[in-house]
Amino acid sequence: MFRFDLLKKDGNARLGKIYTKRGEIETPVFMPVGTQGTVKAITKDQLLSTKPQIILGNTYHLYLRPGIEVLKHFGGLHRFMNWQMPILTDSGGFQVFSLAKEKNKEGKHKAEVILTDKGVKFKSHLDGSWHFFTPELVVEIQEIIGSDIMMPLDVCPPYPVSHTTAKDAVIKTIKWLERSKKAKKNQEQALFGIVQGSTYEDLRRESAVMTTDLEMDGYSIGGLSVGEPAEYMYAMTEIVVEILPENKPRYLMGVGTPENIIESVDRGVDMFDCVMPTRNARNGTLFTHYGRLNIKAAKYKFSDEPIDPECDCYTCKNFSRGYIRHLYNAEEITGMILGTIHNLRYYNKLMEDIRKAIKENRFKELKKEFYEKYSKNR
Repeated sequence: MFRFDLLKKDGNARLGKIYTKRGEIETPVFMPVGTQGTVKAITKDQLLSTKPQIILGNTYHLYLRPGIEVLKHFGGLHRFMNWQMPILTDSGGFQVFSLAKEKNKEGKHKAEVILTDKGVKFKSHLDGSWHFFTPELVVEIQEIIGSDIMMPLDVCPPYPVSHTTAKDAVIKTIKWLERSKKAKKNQEQALFGIVQGSTYEDLRRESAVMTTDLEMDGYSIGGLSVGEPAEYMYAMTEIVVEILPENKPRYLMGVGTPENIIESVDRGVDMFDCVMPTRNARNGTLFTHYGRLNIKAAKYKFSDEPIDPECDCYTCKNFSRGYIRHLYNAEEITGMILGTIHNLRYYNKLMEDIRKAIKENRFKELKKEFYEKYSKNR
């Protein structure tokens, strides 16, 4: 049921199409993050108005809440949340390790992690209960969730990290991928491999070669956008995409800003996800063709302009900056909703423009125009 067709290239930028049981996905594509079975601060119909093609869910969070028995009862996540389009699920590996570093109000770590060759033992950040993820269990959970694209359990080290620790993450990740592939039962679901290696060129090459040798349905580049300078992310991405096969989709996990997306498309990446448009919207930072703006700023108090005069979203068609600013400063939930609609539409429209430019052999021109506008930061 899963297939990827590379339709066109403009330099390294790629125009493609992913075929899944639940529909086609034109690439390059941005995937809104719906961690817990919902994209935050937005209803299904509002989300659909931003024209997404696929959303992302998270195995770690869905496993803890609502739990696998609930998802089994409802026949999977699609039926549970009444979503008919494709879903990609992250394995939850990143959350297992990242949440262990966060602290609660009392200054104690929210979770604990014990890494072994068999898998990872961790404490829930919700109630402190112990759980154990193996590659096999994570695949089983995602088959219950019923996502169209699954990620295997991997080890995602932080930045900075020693070469020794990064290499151990690479070895564990590839061994776990082998086990994940053997555990997979549902042929309608795709399983990607994840390339690790932190910012070490030799490890990135080694991981990319070993991962592609397993002939997965697609390939993810993990362990980036975790605090390293952007130039390191771009350098590692270039190294990896040179090794990845052309006939499979390439997914740069957790990325990112509009600039990150433009630069990564220019390096041959097809798929992106990030909490940035939704999280920033809830905090009052909105994206426009002319850069980001803090809608809470006093200078917008009397502005009757839309957030972005070039945007076709519901928010920009109906409300002024002055009104949106008022909602945020009054702490009205409607402000967050309208901001989220706008930011997601901005991201999805950016991807539409990128695909159109690649099709017309003018991606470099679009990239130049993007930076000329975006730097104005009105």
